Amino acid sequence: MYLYTITPLLGSLKNYVKYKRFNILIFIRTIYIYFIIQLFVKGNNIWMTLMLERWFFFVFKIIRSFIRNDYIRNRLKYEQKYSLIYR
Repeated sequence: MYLYTITPLLGSLKNYVKYKRFNILIFIRTIYIYFIIQLFVKGNNIWMTLMLERWFFFVFKIIRSFIRNDYIRNRLKYEQKYSLIYR
């Protein structure tokens, strides 16, 4: 069961180092997703649960970035901020 705490702890540490804040909701969200996946998979394979959780968030972040149009928004921000020219 200790394997289920490694990813949330490392993710929280990364967020603290990067953003200088700890978000308990993100920590709990990962454990909650583990629980949901464990219910649907109906198995005791911890490694598969960890892998499926990472895949879930990978796809989730791709879809969110596509909907929010992050590439265009960031490109415009950096063009203004650094006077960059994209071709």
